[in-house]
Amino acid sequence: MLVVVLSWLCCSALASVSGGKLPEAELKTEVLHRPFICRRKSKYGDMLLVHHDVFFENGTMFHSSRNHGDKQPMWFTLGIRETIKGWDLGLQDMCSGEKRKLVIPPALAYGKEGKGKIPPESTLTFIVEVMEIRNGPRSHESFQEMDLNDDWRLSKDEVKEYLRKEFERHGYPPNDTLHENMAEDIFAKEDENKDGFISSREFTYKHDEL
Repeated sequence: MLVVVLSWLCCSALASVSGGKLPEAELKTEVLHRPFICRRKSKYGDMLLVHHDVFFENGTMFHSSRNHGDKQPMWFTLGIRETIKGWDLGLQDMCSGEKRKLVIPPALAYGKEGKGKIPPESTLTFIVEVMEIRNGPRSHESFQEMDLNDDWRLSKDEVKEYLRKEFERHGYPPNDTLHENMAEDIFAKEDENKDGFISSREFTYKHDEL
């Protein structure tokens, strides 16, 4: 999917450094609903489609994805700090259709600065429902899908073919010049040893260190 391509091009793992001075703030999680059948569980690097409601500590609702904005669920990649750290920690091992309550302290949310209408040092409660789970841009499954000849490395032709298919899948016409430029950018960033291929290690390395 195109969102995977864009995530692969744009996202980078943000390393969080702990000075070891204070214990990490506690995240409280509660499973509100879990489907009887669970074919896969969310893990770092997966893309999740979620609906969510947000409440302040006094119980006032701040935001609801079902009732505010475009009223659509949102996609994000788990584990790369696209959202707050509390989500990366609290939404692991979830099933599609599962709903959880997360009580997230400031250190795992928006901290001393706050954000927008969220005051500094706010403890937030999220009700999060996972609607769908897909392979993320750093998953082994995505690598295998792109590795057309099963040699555990990606050539530029394989990457361009993947880009072409993803564009067509989303109704965009193939664009050889664009795909060539995208492939060049990908290889400049991912081909660490500059051998003209992206190995499975080079592809998944940032995912593994999340």
